Amino acid sequence: MRPSIIDSLRHYDRATFVKDLMAGIIVGIVALPLAIAFGIASGVTPEQGIITAIVAGFVISLLGGSKVQIGGPTGAFIVIIAGIIGQYGLQGLMVATVIAGLMLILLGALRLGTIIKYIPYPIVVGFTSGIALTIFTTQVKDLLGLTIAGDVPADFVSKWVCYARHIGTIDAWSAAVGVGSVAIIALWPLANRVRYVGGRLSALNKIPGSLVAIIVMTVAVLLLKAHGLATAVDTIGDRFTINAALPPPTVPALSWEVVRNLFAPALTIAVLGAIESLLSATVADGVIGDRHDSNQELLAQGVANIVSPIFGGIPATGAIARTMTNINNGGQTPVAGIVHAVVLLLIFLLLMPLAQYIPMACLAGVLVIVSYNMSGWRTFRQLMHNPKSDVSVLLITFLLTVVFDLTVAIEVGLMLACLLCMRRMAETTQVSVITDEIDPATEVDFEATNLEHFRVPDGCEVYEINGPFFFGIANRFEEIMSRSPLRPKVRIIRMRRVPFIDSTGMHNLQNLVEMSHAQGIHVILSGVQPKVREVLMHNNFGAIVGEDNIQPHINAALKRAELVLADRNTPTT
Repeated sequence: MRPSIIDSLRHYDRATFVKDLMAGIIVGIVALPLAIAFGIASGVTPEQGIITAIVAGFVISLLGGSKVQIGGPTGAFIVIIAGIIGQYGLQGLMVATVIAGLMLILLGALRLGTIIKYIPYPIVVGFTSGIALTIFTTQVKDLLGLTIAGDVPADFVSKWVCYARHIGTIDAWSAAVGVGSVAIIALWPLANRVRYVGGRLSALNKIPGSLVAIIVMTVAVLLLKAHGLATAVDTIGDRFTINAALPPPTVPALSWEVVRNLFAPALTIAVLGAIESLLSATVADGVIGDRHDSNQELLAQGVANIVSPIFGGIPATGAIARTMTNINNGGQTPVAGIVHAVVLLLIFLLLMPLAQYIPMACLAGVLVIVSYNMSGWRTFRQLMHNPKSDVSVLLITFLLTVVFDLTVAIEVGLMLACLLCMRRMAETTQVSVITDEIDPATEVDFEATNLEHFRVPDGCEVYEINGPFFFGIANRFEEIMSRSPLRPKVRIIRMRRVPFIDSTGMHNLQNLVEMSHAQGIHVILSGVQPKVREVLMHNNFGAIVGEDNIQPHINAALKRAELVLADRNTPTT
């Protein structure tokens, strides 16, 4: 494992730097309103959102395993962060983020990056759509300017009940700013169609719609307030004191009690961060035709989430929208991500005081668009036509995310996915019983000169296991044998299509042999694959069944069965 930037700089030239510079500047501008909005929506200050984008964005680009990945705060973390702050405070969030960072480093060091990609897609879509709906729900108050005494209830249902009770308190100016912001952001991409203005290439398509909405609505609200109008429209300055300076680094205090209490939230941050960052990197690979290092990316995400809270930041991960913006504007190497972090730092130090004039309704409009883009409703609708098991996982994960929280959703969703996977594996493993003849057309392990052995001798039964012999099938195998009306003298177990056997399968197979011996039934194994045979020998199975009773193919097993039957039928004197 090594950072992607090392290989990228080997043949770095001026032309590549110019592309990275332009892409980094544009991505920095795009990231500004999002970082502010994500910070406020998460329950922290706007500058903490920007600090996260600066610090984490720099570290992820410097140490990451992707050439074009852009890191920073994302909408997926809003619900988690708000919940942790509400229960454990800001100090608890810092500790949970550091623990999550350590988990991510451990995942990368153990080279588990590839495994993270195998989390079932319905789970990813379920909790992503659930987060999107939750984010939208949290923004209704500011979007419409509702007047609600005290704090808005935390849970989803109570929030909407509260909104319904206070629907009559809508502020028209705030609602106009919020809805207007949504309209500007949604319609701004139409400016991309105006490619040329006065014979020159238009630069409008390089400016993000969210930044346009913030500038237009901030100026509009300032003018309205100057004329005594829109006085009820809250701005960032009405709720936060803006401080345009990097805070001194502070290491959160760790203790066993704190770590134990925050382990579950930290695990949620780590899992979600890993999924989102690797998903973003994978999408980027498909666009640029490259391959990222998943383990190096997890390591970078881990370091970023340790460093970010030290400077007052919040959890961060790879951001798909900003990564695609980087690619679409010519970003070639991790230098573009570093430039994006430097641009945000300059804006933070020089222009941050101006953020106090941004209307809260406008930021709510930005997050409404973010939640819509996150919802993936088309994908959600498409997955509803999948098998019932996938639909169940999708809906349960979605509902748990919305009604309870993401921690519960991920835990239950993963558990359901594992159970369904085991059931499907068990369904793919088949057990068949042969008591008369074996069809030669299906055999590849017979000796062509011994066709007379195709017939199963009287007093012998052949059981064929087709698929993995694990705990999901082991008991079913025993049930099938117990239903046999006759008690054979020899029992052949064909394992030519058993790719692996787990400890439960091993235990059940051992019990089967011992039980058969107690009933006077001779057991022969046929066609055991090398890996499975190695497991059997490691568990001293040869001594239990007998080395002569582990045969390479069915032909040899049938010969062995005939010898055993002949020996049993020979009268003793």
